[in-house]
Amino acid sequence: MDVNGTVAEGFEPVREAFAANFALLGERGAAVAVYRDGHRVVDLWAGAKDVDGTAGEGPWEHGTAQIVRSATKGVAAAALLLLHQRGELDLDAPVGTYWPEYKAAGKEHTLVRHLLAHRAGVPVLDRPLTPAEAADPDLGAAAVAAQAPVWEPGTDHGYHAQTYSWLTGELLRRVTGRPVGAWIADEIAAPVGADLWLGLPESEHARVGRVGPVEAPEAAGALKTRPKRAVAEAYADPDSLTRRAFAAITPLPDENDPDYRAAALPASNGIATADGLARFYASLIGEVDGGMRLFTPETTELARAEQSGGQDRVLVVGTRFGLGYMLHGAASPLLSPGSFGHPGRGGALAFADPETGVSFGYVTNGFRKSVTADPRAQALVRALRTALA
Repeated sequence: MDVNGTVAEGFEPVREAFAANFALLGERGAAVAVYRDGHRVVDLWAGAKDVDGTAGEGPWEHGTAQIVRSATKGVAAAALLLLHQRGELDLDAPVGTYWPEYKAAGKEHTLVRHLLAHRAGVPVLDRPLTPAEAADPDLGAAAVAAQAPVWEPGTDHGYHAQTYSWLTGELLRRVTGRPVGAWIADEIAAPVGADLWLGLPESEHARVGRVGPVEAPEAAGALKTRPKRAVAEAYADPDSLTRRAFAAITPLPDENDPDYRAAALPASNGIATADGLARFYASLIGEVDGGMRLFTPETTELARAEQSGGQDRVLVVGTRFGLGYMLHGAASPLLSPGSFGHPGRGGALAFADPETGVSFGYVTNGFRKSVTADPRAQALVRALRTALA
């Protein structure tokens, strides 16, 4: 496999790990980017633009983008934290202060910080939405506003896999009067110079490849791991919070459908380049070449201060969350204990590490069954750790 792009001196282990992902871990098409102190030090891409190698799609190119699933959540969290930074949103105010309809069904004491930290108690919908309904922000907002919580808000945590879309998107719309996708385009992507979109414009369609499932190869160095019994049982049980949380949109959307890509679902359907994600996270911890710093140092610390920790009621493993960001831990290893970011189920990963000044973005067109710790992304993180040692 020919690996394209560049690495700065000292970061060669990342190139080696990236090439090994294609040789040993079944990578089809992917890119990885790393910034350090606001300067890009890794910019690599390889493989096919389309997961199936569809004729006419061609090779992965510099600037190829892909859907990044839940890695989108980190961008959505930044939007709400920026509103807080500007004095427009109080993290300790009830969500109903800004969104009166949300007070229904026992949610009147849910705080904004509960919503960000997966403590709101509404990871499921009693009546799942179809993909078309999910794409309608009014219908999604009405569904979560009417939903009764499955635990008392603020008392526990569980991953809001799909409902995070309407919780964050509607709260931003109530505060700003603007759709979440347009706000992110104007207030995050443009000033940072990051290639990322929530609601893909028609002008960018040609840059985005087709995604799909891939299996781990039966090869040396690619051993399959079995989930713990409790995790496997949770995913197998249609009545579990785990299954119901991921099934809040039923049937699962076609992620290659232009209509789905044009929708703005902050939990799941952002589209980005690896460089766009790494550049975005670089802006959360410092100045970026050619772009502005988004977070003040105080907001950076706020973002990564642990709000939720321990057994996750949805993922059935131990997870740690700051305000919208997964924190380093066994379930989702990042660069170091101070890192904060977000994976995308089965593939993408992006994070920042303030102590080293490093930010990281990885995107792929092949999604595996992993949820929070994809082996390909983890191989790159380990190599980055080696390069920084």
